[in-house]
Amino acid sequence: MRAFYSDQFVLALPAGHRFPMAKYALLREQLVREMPEIELLEAKPVSNGELALVHTPAYIQSVVEGTLSNAAQREIGFPWTPSMVERSRRSAGATVMAARCSLFAGEGVAANLAGGTHHAYAHRGSGFCVFNDAAVAARLMQAEWARSHVQPLRVAIVDLDVHQGNGTAHIFADDPHVFTLSLHGARNFPFAKERSDLDVELPDGCCDDAYLEALDLALDRLDAQFQPGLLIYLAGADPHERDRLGRLSLSFDGLEARDRRVFDWAFQRRVPLAFAMAGGYGRVLEDTVQVQVNTYRVAQAYWRGWQNLTR
Repeated sequence: MRAFYSDQFVLALPAGHRFPMAKYALLREQLVREMPEIELLEAKPVSNGELALVHTPAYIQSVVEGTLSNAAQREIGFPWTPSMVERSRRSAGATVMAARCSLFAGEGVAANLAGGTHHAYAHRGSGFCVFNDAAVAARLMQAEWARSHVQPLRVAIVDLDVHQGNGTAHIFADDPHVFTLSLHGARNFPFAKERSDLDVELPDGCCDDAYLEALDLALDRLDAQFQPGLLIYLAGADPHERDRLGRLSLSFDGLEARDRRVFDWAFQRRVPLAFAMAGGYGRVLEDTVQVQVNTYRVAQAYWRGWQNLTR
């Protein structure tokens, strides 16, 4: 299985900043130790033209040239630096490469060790998200698919970060070829929600059984309403019970069961799947990394299943 990383492009943050930048390198280090069969590859950056499939030219220019206002930087949550731009390009590029690998290279499953920047709108960033990687990947795969197919590529974005994918929902609000599903905390950020194609709001303290029941119903509704040719999965670690920002109470086992349901849904329907890690703010950072490593174990098993199909 191939996974694409960008953690060497570090965004320097002020002391005490609450974003856990170190988690990306820790994840890659743990995968190297525990799952050496995963092929880890450096992500290439997306171009301005690729970003423009989703983001407005004015917003792209303000990010690239460093002319974001102070208010815009506060909304994103990061100070502007050249490294912020490069990291954001590479993080989006990793999801693009994972989607391309999964869809066109016959891999069936591929990953981004970062990504899941679902709070970014077409015209602005928000909530530690500069460019919306899932949206860019979806639009670019549709464009590449159209070169050799008459029917448009239909993409489902299954967002299981604890926070609603508001930027993604807004970007695809009028696009019948992209289905946005978000399972998130009702009282968590963003406090003004957008409308996804399917939103499932969960109460504070939601535990494994209730969460998995809600996910089963959501996947059943997705199946009834939409038949995708590609699934992009945001496997947030922040529903974990010890996450600082999550407010839900899922265990390690519950999150692994969540992952299995999503991968199984895609595999049973032979839908290629690309996944990104999205949020994770564990009080103990190693908890976040362990949730993510567990996701990779599940993914690797389903990747092997895809390879067996092609033999």
